[in-house]
Amino acid sequence: MIDKIRNSEYRKASKDNKDVFKGSKYLLLKNKSNIRKQKHRQQLKQLLEINEVINTVMILKDQLKHIWTYKSKTWANKALDQWCELAGSLNNRSLNSFAKMLQRHRYGIISHCDYPIHTGKLEGVNNKIKVIKRKAYGYHDLRYFTLKIYQAFN
Repeated sequence: MIDKIRNSEYRKASKDNKDVFKGSKYLLLKNKSNIRKQKHRQQLKQLLEINEVINTVMILKDQLKHIWTYKSKTWANKALDQWCELAGSLNNRSLNSFAKMLQRHRYGIISHCDYPIHTGKLEGVNNKIKVIKRKAYGYHDLRYFTLKIYQAFN
């Protein structure tokens, strides 16, 4: 979504400002704390100064990351509602579709408050089960396969 907005703003920009947009794709996707080179920090600062839409999108990006830190479902719901309202106020088509997608997946996002499991652990579990399944070729009993999964995560 950020890259789509960057492309649309690049097309709207004047010739003088287009040079600032070039090479900024990954700068916008990185966390500000991870931008180490002074040249890149300066380019990001210039880009945010000349383009209000991208500046607002970067603020939205930081606010959306903050939603994952809530422990209370009520506060997370409020924050997600405020985020979607702010995103809708920009009247950007790709940002609005992203906000609608977040609304569709609200239950999963909010349930992160109760079950703060990151996808890395889930991917690891799924990968381990796939390995067991490959080794289990020829098992005739589903119960035995289930016991092998339990044994792997003991």
